[in-house]
Amino acid sequence: MTTDGFLTCLWFDGQAEEAAHYYVSVFENSAVGRIVRWPEDGPGPAGSVLTVEFTANGHRFLALDGGPQFTFNEAVSFQILCADQQEIDSYWTKLTEDGGEGGSCGWLKDKYGLSWQVVYAPLLRMIADPDARKAARATRAMMGMGKLDAAELEKAYAGE
Repeated sequence: MTTDGFLTCLWFDGQAEEAAHYYVSVFENSAVGRIVRWPEDGPGPAGSVLTVEFTANGHRFLALDGGPQFTFNEAVSFQILCADQQEIDSYWTKLTEDGGEGGSCGWLKDKYGLSWQVVYAPLLRMIADPDARKAARATRAMMGMGKLDAAELEKAYAGE
């Protein structure tokens, strides 16, 4: 096994190249890499996309145009740890536009059906606090939200 981490493969139905460019537009430290197309004698239409390598926020992906057999579901999601409300709002807006949809507790699906958790990073500390009352208040507040509200989470945690 090589030592340069994992490559996450995302299965698309004719949208691999479009999706790669979309994710690169959402995240900094991102770029589209090699695009592999079907050869003349391949099982797919000659010249159509087979795979697209891309990096989003430093994470390596391979978008595969595999067909309609498989789709995304909530069993796999990507967490985006946000420092403040501005980041939460920005990622939430970008990932729910053009057909994406918001969910509960900071979860959403983008226009391709891929699940994301747009998380206020300090919330991870709050819900793990050894003071069970503080942790419960923060958890209850989060459970009542769609897009997370950093100020409201802070207030709940503080008991305000």
